[in-house]
Amino acid sequence: MSSEKRNTALFSVSDVEAFKRSLRAWAKTFPVSLYLDSNSASALPIKNQATALPYWRQTQWECLLAVGVSDALSAESGAAFSQLQSFYNQHRDWLFGFLCYDLKNEVEALHSHHPDGIALPDLYFFRPEIVIGIRPAAPSAEHVVEIHSIASSPEAVFKEVPQHRPTTTRQQTSVLLNPRMSQRHYLEAVAALREHIAAGEVYEVNLCQEFYAEETRLEPLDVFEQLNARALAPFSAFLRWHDRYLMCASPERFLAKRGQQLFSQPIKGTRRRSTNPKIDDQLRQTLRYSEKERAENAMIVDLVRNDLARHCLPGSVVVEELFGIYTFPTVHQMISTISGVLAPEASPFAALRDAFPMGSMTGAPKIQAMKLIEHYEHTRRGLYSGAVGYFSPEGDFDFNVVIRSILYRASAGYVSCHVGSAIVFDSKPQEEYEECLVKLEALQKSLNT
Repeated sequence: MSSEKRNTALFSVSDVEAFKRSLRAWAKTFPVSLYLDSNSASALPIKNQATALPYWRQTQWECLLAVGVSDALSAESGAAFSQLQSFYNQHRDWLFGFLCYDLKNEVEALHSHHPDGIALPDLYFFRPEIVIGIRPAAPSAEHVVEIHSIASSPEAVFKEVPQHRPTTTRQQTSVLLNPRMSQRHYLEAVAALREHIAAGEVYEVNLCQEFYAEETRLEPLDVFEQLNARALAPFSAFLRWHDRYLMCASPERFLAKRGQQLFSQPIKGTRRRSTNPKIDDQLRQTLRYSEKERAENAMIVDLVRNDLARHCLPGSVVVEELFGIYTFPTVHQMISTISGVLAPEASPFAALRDAFPMGSMTGAPKIQAMKLIEHYEHTRRGLYSGAVGYFSPEGDFDFNVVIRSILYRASAGYVSCHVGSAIVFDSKPQEEYEECLVKLEALQKSLNT
């Protein structure tokens, strides 16, 4: 266990949004940092409401920031999850980092041969020198800021953060995103996958495609500010790993652990929002009762139940909510919640490994779906459809699904935006392609504002 102890102090802030903007501006000055934002995802129950929100909608942190590297683990697929467990056991402290999609090659006998313009390690976690967390506050109350620091005093950190002011720089030239897969090839891939489904090889496959730009210069934090303001997503993230950046507006939780409780919240089902309230409500109701979207969602719920059951107590895996409809600024989403109680003898790292990659981004059955993904997609996914998140000193963790994201490699000027949709037998190729474009739209606007 690490001998370095953290100094911890609590502070209060009245203007939490201004403080969060300063946190992000401060974070970008570090070569490695990770900022996670719930965007007030679980506002407290309204006054006089009889029951509180269920535990899986209660956000423990309004935001978390990790900066500075006390120690780090970088690993490629092979024995990465066991290395992660050893790294955590060594420190028993805060760890922040990411899991890339190609860790699938460690979990199953799979491979990846496509090009990857971002080229992150398959797994990276660091023990931060400084962790800053903001707790959700009750209405009319100030937010509580917790600072956990190894070297600097928390008081000095709290004074330094507000000195950093975000700047907004307009893009001088527009970023033109080019499809790695032509529309024709995408439509042909959907048609081919429907044949695999008809043959009984697979029930559902999440087919993704990359849109990219080269020789591009971005100010990553400005792009994230635009993206985050548009989406206000509950699992947003801004990652800097040297010259690589992730700007993520994810609405989806992959897997979380609180005590012995594990829970996952896969998303399957998307509808674009309308500015017309009547039409917007119709779109929401269309999503709620869509047989196709429910079938897609149900297949992934069953897959997640099986994943969790591998390490949870018998009979403890339950579906907390099925086909929940959640509204975000740009889209409506169908989200289900599955939970289970981790068996006392089970390793949480093994549970994390065996649930990865998430079913919502692969398909069912998972292994066959991943084989078809490798065959029909044209680009390695990398961090897209992987996960970013953290481990707490108590052994809890929370990871998102990296979707609705922009990846950027500054030294090469390479921008990567992946989007995808779930393919089932009832899928209409053109509609699936249009769903991809809906998801791409917010990314394009954030790059060109």
